[in-house]
Parts: sequence; structure tokens; C-alpha cells
Amino acid sequence: MTAITSLSIVIPTYNEAKNLTAMVTALRALPFPDLNLVIVDDNSPDGTGALADALAKDSGCRISVIHRPGKFGLGTAYLAGFRAALAQRTEAVAQIDCDFSHPPDALVRMTQLLADYDVVVGSRYIPGGGLDKRWDMGRKVLSRWASFYARTILGLRIHDPTAGFKLWRRETLVGIGLDRIHSSGYVFLVEMAYLAQRLGYRVCEYPITFEDRRIGESKMSMGVKIEAAWRVWQLWLRHHRLEPKDKAMEP
Repeated sequence: MTAITSLSIVIPTYNEAKNLTAMVTALRALPFPDLNLVIVDDNSPDGTGALADALAKDSGCRISVIHRPGKFGLGTAYLAGFRAALAQRTEAVAQIDCDFSHPPDALVRMTQLLADYDVVVGSRYIPGGGLDKRWDMGRKVLSRWASFYARTILGLRIHDPTAGFKLWRRETLVGIGLDRIHSSGYVFLVEMAYLAQRLGYRVCEYPITFEDRRIGESKMSMGVKIEAAWRVWQLWLRHHRLEPKDKAMEP
């Protein structure tokens, strides 16, 4: 496959006003000549949406802002951003957290790898990857258990199925079929990984260190984690019969 020349990056936000400008600055500094940022804000009370609009006017790169009237879940935010990116005929679409848990500069190498793969995953659980050293042992164990749990139930080969840092070829997102995705919350991340495998796409994992957010509070409550765990079984029931022949086609 040919190298990627145009890239869209989807950034879901809720109360990320203290991080957004720095994230946009970091992404703009990357060596991508055709870069588009898609910010999906869920009516943040801290003014993130208004800040995104201001950055769209003055940042010097293409920024699209999607304003949603409330919190409808991480999965639906990414789906809205993916659809907006695909409408712009971009060659590749990245998903990244706004809190710097994911290293923006890793996108350079991930984009290079995408020349030979259909999706590249920023992985914590392969050699070279890791978790923030400030995490306590309980948090580390829970994170690894969540990945093991999803891998075991779904038969996933990917080491980090709950990873939120991914880079997709346009053709991969189209082939997966966004209308096929039903997850609204964090289990969306696992659903996308499962669909990619079931449909026969080539997945590459690239090691990253997952850092704790710089500013603000995590949205990953215990209730969210428990819900994601039982919804993994729903994913199996919904998709376990899919085969590569079931790929969607771009109109």
C-alpha cells in the first residue's frame, strides 16, 4: 500500500478546556502536510466547545467542531467524528484522548506503519509499551485484567483491546461499517478491535506508554468499568458470526 498523505484526527472532549489548546498545538507541530482535526464536544460546562470554535478560526490548520447537546458516550462521539472525517475524503483517521494520555508524536511512526496495515493500535501491553509509573498496583492490575477479560471472551489476538489510541485506514472504517456499531460507551473501543479482527483486517500494535492525564479528572468511573465488562458478552453475541466476506463497501 502507498504511504498516507492526508490525516484526520478525532478528539472527543468533555471539560477539556485546560488541555485542548496544548493538544491542538502538539498535533499541529507534527509533520503532516494535509491535517484535519475533528473535535467532538459534549456541551462541556467549562467552555471547551467555545474554545474549540476559537481555535478553529485562529489555529492555522483545518479544524471541524461538532457540538453535541449532552454526554452521549465516548463511542457515539467517535462515530460522529469518524463520519465527519470520512465525509472529507481523508485517507486515514486517528482517534486520540485530549488529556495527553496518548503521546501525539507517536502518530508519526504509526502513520508509517499504516502503509502496510489496515489499523495501527497504540498498545500498552507489548514490549516497549507500559503504564504510567505513578499508577498504584491495584489500578495496573485492573487495567491488565480488563484487557485479558476481553481477549479471552472474544478470542482477540490484539494484546490491548481496550486501547483508545488507534489509527485507521479510510477503507478499514468503511469496510467495518459504522452503522454496524452499537456501543455508546467505553466498550466501543473493544467493539472496534473485535470487528477489525472478525472482518480480517491486518492489525499492527505499536508500543506506547499510557500517561496519566495532565489536568482534570478521569471520566473512567468504576460503574463505567463494570458496564463495559458485561457488555463484552453482547459484542460476542452480536458479531461472532461475521466473516471477511461481510465487509461493507464505500458508495
